[in-house]
Amino acid sequence: MRSFSRLLVMTLALAAITLPGITFADVPFPDIPKGKGDKCVAPTDVIRQTHMHLLLHKRDLTMHEGIRTKKYSLRECINCHVQPDKDGNYPSIESKKHFCKTCHSYAAVTIDCFQCHVAKPDDAK
Repeated sequence: MRSFSRLLVMTLALAAITLPGITFADVPFPDIPKGKGDKCVAPTDVIRQTHMHLLLHKRDLTMHEGIRTKKYSLRECINCHVQPDKDGNYPSIESKKHFCKTCHSYAAVTIDCFQCHVAKPDDAK
């Protein structure tokens, strides 16, 4: 009986170690469209981790202090990163092809910016 208990514990431990790796091994990473600029306003890893804080800080400067600059503005992000398809049509914010929706769907994060802001570049048809 003791050897059976030991075998059971070892089997469960092995399963606990290997199953998470098997379960998450085939998760497809989002295909993030490239922006049209040469480089972003900050390194990619910084933007990925802090863009919400940067956008909220920019919003506060604009709304509360009247300071309007292009750096970290949502409009400039959209103008650079939301690209048309081969027919020249821009994706809707509901489409998984929209730059913002690509990562936010993957991360299961709700986007509320576009309840007020336009989700397409200034030059969109």
